[in-house]
Amino acid sequence: QVQLVESGGGLVQAGGSLRLSCAASGRTFSSYAMGWFRQAPGKEREFVAAISWSGGRTTYADSVKGRFTISRDNAKNTAYLQMNSLKPEDTAVYYCGADHYGLGSPGSQQYEYWGQGTQVTVSS
Repeated sequence: QVQLVESGGGLVQAGGSLRLSCAASGRTFSSYAMGWFRQAPGKEREFVAAISWSGGRTTYADSVKGRFTISRDNAKNTAYLQMNSLKPEDTAVYYCGADHYGLGSPGSQQYEYWGQGTQVTVSS
C-alpha cells in the first residue's frame, strides 16, 4: 500500500555530511510516522531517528543526537535524514520505515513498510 525508496547514500570522509531521502507513494504520506534505522555488517538493526505523523515530535538515538536531523516534506511525500559530522561508526545500510499514525517509536516492529535501504560509508 505504501512504497518507500531511499536515496542519497554514498561514500563520504569523516566529518562530512550527507542527506538521505525517503520518497513515499500515495496521498496518505502525512498520516505516517517515519523512522530511520541502520544496520552494519554483523550487527543488529538499530534505531537512528523518527518523526511523528504530524511532524511535531522527533526522536533520536543518543549516538546521533546533535549530528543528525530528521525532517519531512509532506508536499513532496518525502522524509529526510540530514547527517552532519559523520563518523566511521556511522557506516551502515540505512532504511526508512513508515508507521501509520505513529508518534515515532524506536521499535522497528511498529513500522509497517520499509524501503530497500541505501548504503552510507564513512572513511577516515
